[in-house]
Amino acid sequence: MSSCVLISGASGLIGSALVASLESQGHEVTRLVRRKPSNDNEAQWDPTRTISPDLVSGFDAVIHLSGENVAGRWTEQKKCRIRESRVFTTDFLAMALAKTERKPGTLICASAIGYYGNRGDGVLTEDSLSGEGFFPEVCREWEFATEPAADVGIRVVNLRTGIVLSREGGALKQMLLPFRLGLGGRIGDGRQWWSWIHIADLVSAVHHILQNDSLRGAVNMTAPNPVTNAEFTSALSEALKRPARLPVPAFALRLLFGELADEGLLASARVVPEKLAKIGFAFAFPELKPALKDLL
Repeated sequence: MSSCVLISGASGLIGSALVASLESQGHEVTRLVRRKPSNDNEAQWDPTRTISPDLVSGFDAVIHLSGENVAGRWTEQKKCRIRESRVFTTDFLAMALAKTERKPGTLICASAIGYYGNRGDGVLTEDSLSGEGFFPEVCREWEFATEPAADVGIRVVNLRTGIVLSREGGALKQMLLPFRLGLGGRIGDGRQWWSWIHIADLVSAVHHILQNDSLRGAVNMTAPNPVTNAEFTSALSEALKRPARLPVPAFALRLLFGELADEGLLASARVVPEKLAKIGFAFAFPELKPALKDLL
């Protein structure tokens, strides 16, 4: 059955794939944009300010994906933009939804497996505790900011997304050039766990969430088989038929990226999608090597 969906972050890696999929299935999608709208499928907003309830009224579902890109060196200014673009904007949106007369049935809001922090080899489910550090703190505040919507009966789902594998952007696209040149290698000691998901599975899982009212709260958006960074490096090298013998030392990453090195590239989070498994969601790409083969 078709529905009316409002989405922020529609031009991003996940948003663009999701919009195309929703529209192909007959759903009516309205994009929140900062510029002046160019057609009837766009609505203008300022994510740094309070939102009129009228702007978000009358939709069956709202999907909130916008936020400052976490890539790059984490200066104090960058960290401020990361926090404000997630926490404040989500709070403004949730409060507007709570006040609107024609409320959506569902609010799906982006989050990240950064919620868990650096956790070694332990297997992490949606019930696992949050970690320590800047990004786990941001993720906790980000998810808490949806509470005004949940308090008035809107079903809220927080997507704790892992490393999204796509040809169009994200981590994989950034890794392709050095690996194709034979300059790739593990990051640090390579023992940190990387929890990943194929973009097609992520989009399919969002459709599944929209259709399954039993899902609410945090949902891990990762494939069921996370790998270590060394395993990821080996699989990518094999897929590209190129050697990967140039490891990137941890100290170099810390010089380049500061806190992002320890909380992102070197952090270990062995995350599994327990809630999706319990409702019987079938991943098209549960294993890394077939996922990379499909994308490359």
